[in-house]
Amino acid sequence: MPSQARIFPLYPIIDLAVLQRPLEPVLAGLAGAGVQWVQLRGKQLSSGDLLRECRRLVALARPLGLKVVVNDRADLALVSGADGVHLGQEDLPAAEARRILGEKAIIGFSTHGLEQARQARDMPVDYLAIGPVFPTRTKENPDPVVERQELQAIRERVARPLVAIGGITLENALALFRSGVDSVAVIRDLLLATDIRQRASGYRDLARKVQGRGK
Repeated sequence: MPSQARIFPLYPIIDLAVLQRPLEPVLAGLAGAGVQWVQLRGKQLSSGDLLRECRRLVALARPLGLKVVVNDRADLALVSGADGVHLGQEDLPAAEARRILGEKAIIGFSTHGLEQARQARDMPVDYLAIGPVFPTRTKENPDPVVERQELQAIRERVARPLVAIGGITLENALALFRSGVDSVAVIRDLLLATDIRQRASGYRDLARKVQGRGK
């Protein structure tokens, strides 16, 4: 079974449609703030182009101690040497991804409400993503927003690490940590920040206020 260890309170998603600067300073800033994992998202790319981006990210991230999770594509995660995959509701079943990638791989799974989260409790995954928790511009047809009360209900019923996602900024993240999430997945508020290391550190510090972590 996958590890149930706590994950770092910030989970950056490097969406290639949003990224406007070279990867090297982005990764250096994230690593400097203590980030552990990054997710690569390239919805608009062909499989070949996405594989090239996966390999490039892995090559740049590994010397910095960052693990790479590929959005949706367990096959590209395997071929590129990435550390895991994040699966959506319509992607490869988690059990098959685990069989392909192995016990040490990081596997996450997207859920959009209490019922989906309950159904996913026994899947062989390392964390569940919950969202969107705020309106988001990243997805073309987002699911309904998961309200705070439902987020708290999920926390009460699901022991797996929870990652909130969708429209999260430094200004609204504190309430999410207070609701019991372990981490927040962020795209625009992080990738478009003037100082990525400072922005990433801000999320870490918010989580410390609530969770009392020594990270």
